[in-house]
Amino acid sequence: MKDELALREQLLSSTRVFDGQLIQVSVDTVQLPNGKTGRREVVRHPGAVAVLAINAENKVILVEQFRHAGGEILLEVPAGKLDISGEPPEQCAFRELAEETPYTAQKMTLLYTFYTAAGFCDELLYLYRADGLQKNSQAQLDEDEFVRHVYLSKEEAYIALREGRIRDSKTIIALQYWLLSS
Repeated sequence: MKDELALREQLLSSTRVFDGQLIQVSVDTVQLPNGKTGRREVVRHPGAVAVLAINAENKVILVEQFRHAGGEILLEVPAGKLDISGEPPEQCAFRELAEETPYTAQKMTLLYTFYTAAGFCDELLYLYRADGLQKNSQAQLDEDEFVRHVYLSKEEAYIALREGRIRDSKTIIALQYWLLSS
């Protein structure tokens, strides 16, 4: 643990400078390992889930949607934020799959937990694999969500990754897991 102490920063103070519906932003003063002080701007996020779902035809289920922050239409695995108080990530994954796709799952298996942008944001993303998919009548999208469903075979997913057509990090991680796991 001595080596860890040589890297760890100590929080001295924190001032919230923005309080939005989704995120908060704070400016933190920290003591650096060398004893000097530093300033950190931190985006506080409730966390999110993402779901790798493979249908009976062995195709990955993706959603295509416009992302305002990036200004692009992106291909992504179904995902959503942990915005219901007390809802466990696994339950959120079941809910998001049913909301964003015409599928439900019998089981969710946690694959990875990772920070989406650890340099400035505390968002932790839980990536699940959905098993036992069952076709639903239709997706139950939120009123501000507009998506198209895209189904890719392993070969199509590999080509899309290789050609840079998938630019969302959680989706890149999920698809690489799928491609490497068989």
